[in-house]
Amino acid sequence: MSTYNRSVVAVTNRSLCTRPFLEQVERVCAFQPAALILREKDLDESAYEALAADVLAICKRHRVPCVLHSFLDVAKRLGVKQIQLPLWKLEEAAADANRPLDSFSRIGASVHSVEDARRAGQLGASYLIAGHIFATGCKPGIPPRGLAFLREVCHAASVPVYAIGGISLDSEQIQSVLSCGAAGVCIMSGMMRL
Repeated sequence: MSTYNRSVVAVTNRSLCTRPFLEQVERVCAFQPAALILREKDLDESAYEALAADVLAICKRHRVPCVLHSFLDVAKRLGVKQIQLPLWKLEEAAADANRPLDSFSRIGASVHSVEDARRAGQLGASYLIAGHIFATGCKPGIPPRGLAFLREVCHAASVPVYAIGGISLDSEQIQSVLSCGAAGVCIMSGMMRL
């Protein structure tokens, strides 16, 4: 599996962990993924900031880039230059006269269609996370978009695309995603149970 580690971006979700969350983050960082996205969408800003400070320390120790999710002000206060945003939040921030995106060197956007991918590129996204590709317990009852969708997004996008949704640490599955033109994969469940 080690040949694929640098293609894997770990995405956090505390509710999927079977051990204490920071202990799990330590295990994930020891795996040496390309980056770790601290997602934790259920937290309010102050709780997210407190957790982010702890996670950043672990990531720094392992030299794993940490990407914060959604909380632009938290990222600025903690000196984090990478942010992952839902498309609606990217649109909102791009329209803000105070130019909050200027603080970031890398801006990711979550997309669910070719149109989303084009829009995110126009708004200044550095990379995209497209999904969900395979069936996943995180999206019960919602059919996966599949590899053909991923190929279309990769072809239409002007920036690197990472696939998410139902992707495991299986080298054949990862290769099938990369062969669509994706720059890498985002894995949540597999990373939270590593």
